Amino acid sequence: MKILVSDKLAPEGLEILRSEPGAEVDVKTDLSPEDLKAAIGGYDGICIRSATKLTAEVLAKPGALRAIARAGVGVDNVDLPTATRHGIVVMNAPDGNTLSTAELTVGLMLAVSRNVVPACSTLKAGEWNRKAFMGRQVAGKTLGILGLGRIGTAVAKRCLGLEMKVIGYDPFIAGASPDLAKQIRLVDNLDDLLRQADYLTVHTPMSEETRGIIGRRELDLLPEGAFVINAARGGIVDEDALLDALNGGRLGGAALDVYPKEPPENRALIEHPKVLCLPHLGASSVEAQRSVAIDACQNLVDYLAGRELRNAVNVPAIDFAAVGELKPYAELGHRIGAVLAALMHGRLRRLVITYAGDICKEPFRQVSISVVMGLLQRVSSTPLNMVNAMVVAKEEGLEVSEQTETSAHGYTSSLRVAAEGDKESHSVQGTVFQDRYVRFTSINDFYMEVKPEGDLIITFNEDKPGVIGEVGATFGQLGINIASLTFGRKLLKKEACLALTLDAVPPPDLLEQLRKKPFMRRVQYVSLPPLQSERA
Repeated sequence: MKILVSDKLAPEGLEILRSEPGAEVDVKTDLSPEDLKAAIGGYDGICIRSATKLTAEVLAKPGALRAIARAGVGVDNVDLPTATRHGIVVMNAPDGNTLSTAELTVGLMLAVSRNVVPACSTLKAGEWNRKAFMGRQVAGKTLGILGLGRIGTAVAKRCLGLEMKVIGYDPFIAGASPDLAKQIRLVDNLDDLLRQADYLTVHTPMSEETRGIIGRRELDLLPEGAFVINAARGGIVDEDALLDALNGGRLGGAALDVYPKEPPENRALIEHPKVLCLPHLGASSVEAQRSVAIDACQNLVDYLAGRELRNAVNVPAIDFAAVGELKPYAELGHRIGAVLAALMHGRLRRLVITYAGDICKEPFRQVSISVVMGLLQRVSSTPLNMVNAMVVAKEEGLEVSEQTETSAHGYTSSLRVAAEGDKESHSVQGTVFQDRYVRFTSINDFYMEVKPEGDLIITFNEDKPGVIGEVGATFGQLGINIASLTFGRKLLKKEACLALTLDAVPPPDLLEQLRKKPFMRRVQYVSLPPLQSERA
């Protein structure tokens, strides 16, 4: 196996790669995008950190590349849809930098509260001005944590030790780990969290739903003099809104380690006297870099050697050997879960899985587990597998129920999954034809036949003349080919649902153009890996 390392890695990680029998390892850092594009197809695997950008262009002709290992948790620098379309597994190392980022978050909170940086700077400049840097203690204050994954949970535990009152809210899940739930107070919505938070720290992944989740309205809900801390992902906090809130005097200060574009372009925010800013140091500790390098490199060689697949972010960790003859339905279930996760806005509360027809005679529990894995893999902080998925679902406050029906209404068997949340509900139904052809048969009770793989756009819109033509023209203007298009209608409500599979990853501005159409009510994009059942 040939492996490329394109970013600097801790030596312990490189040693794992070099000690793998038959491995050829090339360390080539600081490659230009053009050089990387030219070289990448000659390798079976590549190990990266955050500096390497594996864009759609770089991955356009991947050659022999089968695996990408990211030494860290975030995969923002990898074009996941393109990698998925080419069958390239993308793995991360989600545990290695948890403590490092959590400690930095706490350090930022303490430093901005006590004016540590400006006080240090003036003393180094020869001044002695104690009165100018009166600070605040954190003991007794309320810390609001948005996002209760690994890092949010680690921050909570440390701040409890500082005698803070800790409250938490997660926009995707309703619960927390049992131990944490006993120590902090969970609130039911973001507004309740904000109104009580003397300190707000964000720890959600970056997604369409979380981009700008803390904006002007949300900042206005914070108590006078509150502090905002972001060591998660740039863009979760709206930088323009944050700057206005600081200039208006409502906030006590802000501490930032991440930015929408890095290096940051919003110099007004960086240079603001109430802002403590760092150059994305969350994972920059010796221990964290050693840990993520070891995890990423071990993941990479184990996968390439055919031993084990761990921490893949774009393929399910389903044990198809355990699923047996129900493998196509396990694939169907996982893809239904993934599409429902993309459609859902708000916190998941209940999942109803309905089996109909002949499948009711089979041991379908493994299919239910696959559904849960597909639904939660985007939002859960715990790596999911066939063993722990149901336990994790329960811990995160998701109620899962199964039911059966004798008739599959025209099909031999069918699977319908309904997801209910605090804001909205969605459903997807599907079946398997001839024991191998996996298809969706309805989305939100719009009946159609959809092959669930590749780059898929789902729209909900008015049912009126010209819609399909205008949608098609929008794609054509941007040079993006539609591989397939199907739709369902609800005549009485004059509503329709379009499902389009594309030949290329849709650029963000295309999705925005579609959303601005007067007839369009909802546009959602989801990338699904190639179906395995049809390639068996």
